[in-house]
Amino acid sequence: MNSLNPISLKAFNTFGFEVHCHELYTISDKSELNTLFEAGLFDRNPKIISGGSNLLLTQDIKEPVVLNRIKGIRISEETNEHLSLNFGAGESWHESVMYAVHNNWGGMENLSLIPGCMGAAPIQNIGAYGVEIKDIFQYLEAFNLRTGKFEIFQLEDCQFGYRDSVFKNEKKNQYFITEVCLRLDKTPTIRTQYGDIQAVLDSQNLTKITIADVSNAVIQIRQSKLPDPAEIGNSGSFFKNPVIPTEQAAALQKQFPSVKCFPQNEKETKIPAAWLIENAGWKGHRRGDVGVHTKQALVLVNYGNGKGSDVHQLAKDIQEDVRQKFNITLDFEVNIW
Repeated sequence: MNSLNPISLKAFNTFGFEVHCHELYTISDKSELNTLFEAGLFDRNPKIISGGSNLLLTQDIKEPVVLNRIKGIRISEETNEHLSLNFGAGESWHESVMYAVHNNWGGMENLSLIPGCMGAAPIQNIGAYGVEIKDIFQYLEAFNLRTGKFEIFQLEDCQFGYRDSVFKNEKKNQYFITEVCLRLDKTPTIRTQYGDIQAVLDSQNLTKITIADVSNAVIQIRQSKLPDPAEIGNSGSFFKNPVIPTEQAAALQKQFPSVKCFPQNEKETKIPAAWLIENAGWKGHRRGDVGVHTKQALVLVNYGNGKGSDVHQLAKDIQEDVRQKFNITLDFEVNIW
């Protein structure tokens, strides 16, 4: 719809920033995309929002805004060992995980409590506690905003990388994802080796660990470290963990023995961005009504009346300070409008 009065987008971004647009369209059925295409809406470069959990709004939006609210969960294929589970792109990611866990279909449980919607998950190649969506991804359906045709993207088509995909690069802003198909296991593999999952489970003295136990452990860990967007505005991890040359990582660890290094291959090593930010002195830093969370240095927060532009400036200042102190450049994980 087109409104003469500003339309608030505060409810559609987890930072809770009060920015506005003048055109807002809600897609609840993929057939509606054809209607908007015929009307020429996609020629005007609309902004697409699903959960708004990986988004920093720094100003009012001049372009039309389209909300992805396509729902539905269905089994498209099933064998004795596996099943293909299709989700509408507007389904809540966490509620989708809970649906799979409730049915004892394994693969998603380590990704519990990640905010956002299903359609954004493959764009970001979301990951946590040793699992990325690429590990369970089968295919997705997307509407080509230029041709008006629906296309299927298989695993290899998505070019998944660390918090990356083809939809953040050469095909950025060209598609509207409508459905995601994941391949889940009927006999789940329990993954507890990453982070504090095993320690949490050990404290519970469980005799047989299920994927529900793993999910609950992940939820407990995340709730202890990360702020709830319903209580304090944030978009989760704001920065990516940098991957640097292994020689540089070895030199860094020699200078700072407390830094943890995670070899990716013979030439590259991943460094925790949270360690860099905290050891640069930014953890808990507050600047007016925005700041760095007191428990997790990766998370930038809105204490209530902040502005997206303030968070953006804070992020750039952190980025520059880390670069000067450690000679490492942090990349933003969130999308900035």
